[in-house]
Formats: sequence, C-alpha cells, structure tokens
Amino acid sequence: MKARHKRFVFVALAILGVGIAAALAISAMRSNLSYFFSPSQVAAGEAPTNALFRLGGLVVKDSLARQGDGLTLTFAVTDNAETLEVSYTGILPDLFGEGQGVVAKGRLGEDGVFYAEEVLAKHDESYMPPEVADSLRPVQAADGTETAAGR
Repeated sequence: MKARHKRFVFVALAILGVGIAAALAISAMRSNLSYFFSPSQVAAGEAPTNALFRLGGLVVKDSLARQGDGLTLTFAVTDNAETLEVSYTGILPDLFGEGQGVVAKGRLGEDGVFYAEEVLAKHDESYMPPEVADSLRPVQAADGTETAAGR
C-alpha cells in the first residue's frame, strides 16, 4: 500500500470517528431534553404523551392528598385557565405548598394524570421560574378587572 493510500484511509477513518462521536453527542443531548408546558398546553394536546417534559404552575389550594403509603401524594397544578392532576411518589421540597409555584418533571399518563419523577418549588418569596410566570394567564374577575396569580 502506497503512502498516499495510507493517508486516505487514515483521513477516512478520522472523519468516520468524528461523525460517530457527533451522532452520539447529539443523541445524548436529545435524551436529556425536556420541554416546559403549562396545564393549558397539556389540555390542548400540545404536550407529548410518551416523552418526559416539565409541567409548571401554581399548586391549587386544598388539592394536596396523601395516599396510604405516606410517600405518594396527588395535587392539582393550575395556570388559572386549566388545572391538571399530578401524582408524585417521594419526599417533597421543604418550600412546597398549596398556592405556591411549582415545576414538576415527568410524563403524562393515559388516564390524564401527570406522573412526576421530580418536583421543584420556588426558593424564596420573590422568585418564580420564568416559564411558570409566563404561563400564568390573567383571569377575568367577576367585576371585569384582570387578576393574576401571586398578586
């Protein structure tokens, strides 16, 4: 084999190696990607039914219910337009509470319940995740004025 052919084989193998590495990196990034959806978007069918995504909004007051095992609980999340039931098994963050902002990461079940794998709560009085703040829609009060959650 001539030196020219050896160089050609080496360059071809290097290009093939870089291509395989790039494909693996892109595949790893896609598997870790999770999009944010509000309860209204989930109700409208915009959220994937078989993929991991984040759901955000406010925890509805008086919706927190613990199951018999003590670790599984259900609660409702709203964006003031739609409400979605969430089921979570695990220990909740200390700042989790009714009427507070929350972001849950998980999957939508066939029964319409969001099964969370991770629940995050806001970390202080003035912070709300930007996605949650943007997804909270103003609600028309009975007197015609607009009100927004958290105000």
